[in-house]
Amino acid sequence: MNTSSQNRKQRLVIAGGGTAGWMAAAAFSRILGKEVDVTLIESSDIGTVGVGEATIPTLVFFHKLLKISEQEFMAATNATFKLGINFENWKSLDHAYLHAFGVTGKDCWAAGFQHFWLRGLKEGIASDFGDYCLERQAAEANKFAHLPNNGLNYAFHIDASKYASFLREHAEKDGLKRIDATIGSVNLNEENGFIESLTLDNGETVHGDFFIDCTGFRGLLIEKALHTGYEDWSHWLPCDSAVAVQTKSVSEPIPYTRCIAHEAGWQWRIPLQHRVGNGMVYCSNYLSDDEVITKLLGNVEGEPLNDPRVIHFRTGRRRKQWNRNCLALGLASGFLEPLESTSIHLIQQGIVRFLRMFPTAGIVEEDVNEFNRQADFDIEHIRDFIILHYHVTQRTDTPFWRHCRQMDVPDSLKHRIDLFQKTGRVFREGSELFDDSWQQVMIGQGLMPTSYHPIVDTMSLQELKGLLNGVTQQIDRTVGKLPPHNDYITRYCS
Repeated sequence: MNTSSQNRKQRLVIAGGGTAGWMAAAAFSRILGKEVDVTLIESSDIGTVGVGEATIPTLVFFHKLLKISEQEFMAATNATFKLGINFENWKSLDHAYLHAFGVTGKDCWAAGFQHFWLRGLKEGIASDFGDYCLERQAAEANKFAHLPNNGLNYAFHIDASKYASFLREHAEKDGLKRIDATIGSVNLNEENGFIESLTLDNGETVHGDFFIDCTGFRGLLIEKALHTGYEDWSHWLPCDSAVAVQTKSVSEPIPYTRCIAHEAGWQWRIPLQHRVGNGMVYCSNYLSDDEVITKLLGNVEGEPLNDPRVIHFRTGRRRKQWNRNCLALGLASGFLEPLESTSIHLIQQGIVRFLRMFPTAGIVEEDVNEFNRQADFDIEHIRDFIILHYHVTQRTDTPFWRHCRQMDVPDSLKHRIDLFQKTGRVFREGSELFDDSWQQVMIGQGLMPTSYHPIVDTMSLQELKGLLNGVTQQIDRTVGKLPPHNDYITRYCS
């Protein structure tokens, strides 16, 4: 970053709006506003993808960081609470399991709860794995409330377009400057290849010290100007298209997302306060856009509120998220399909990591390399988790599912699968996002360990029964006191 002038603030330029652009704008304006001039450039003529409407619990932290009122946010975005994702037809047709945000059971120092549960199954005294997770039981009972000490882990379903508008309002209050224009060209320094300025279609030139690329799949700065390169993951994640449509609500919102597998992908249903977000993710090798539109419109609940929108994508990541004086966020940095609602989380991670490594005294190559190493770690572990859903399945009813069962997977994922299957063990690596989720999904998809930790056998059968029953009884008592999800929203967002 240029530090030649000690008399002016650093200039941070955000190219593009949407969820990524306005999350970045709100964070940088709120946290760095006194030290940095923040400008966002977006064109009212360019639409955004705007279908990232399901989130994970890390968004709660982001809002606390920005001192955003949760009630104000939920009212502005017509949000509902989300306790997990219900996967239907993934393991096999007519089978469902709910991947919840909470922790299942109680671990001991030597072995996770799944080891005690596995012996309980063997002895005939354990019930379904999800019975030992509070969030799953609350979700299935359609109940919700805030509990002391973050006793119930939750996220949100949101209107993505309204979320961007909500963040824009906060950012502009904190001094952000917004320019409504289209970027015509990206101007590079001839000596070092850094971005110096952006020339707009209105003739204005915007100079900056650092640039944030939120221009979506185009990657106008990170790719078209800096030629960063893209690593394609479609051989592991073959879905390359989606169709999205919004419908009127026909029932009260439930506190979880529905992910319903079909013959060549899956369908989402995301309940908001005022409508439902629907869509289908699919592989174009097996289904055409027209076939999917017809299929989607034929099974949505409620009257469509807009025409179906087709989105084509290529799963993968930019080879560097931070290149020279440019940081890519959102779709400009790469794309993982929205199966586990991680898109907004990855935007948030990029923003927070950049704040921690903000180049106040100039860009340090070691910082850039460390940033990209951590970003790669995050997205690779999420990639593996998403591949798991497709690969560990008992479905053989269509060519798509047969391909997913038989395809090669990353060595890192193969190790996790083999380790769990042979030993029942799941180890969290470093600061990776998912923890308890791995065993929830592996068991839900039908992967059962062939052994468990021998420490479990030191318990008597009566002690084991007491442990298992104690967990479910505590959950039953807690869920019994929770109010219905919709009633709580109505009071909370009034």
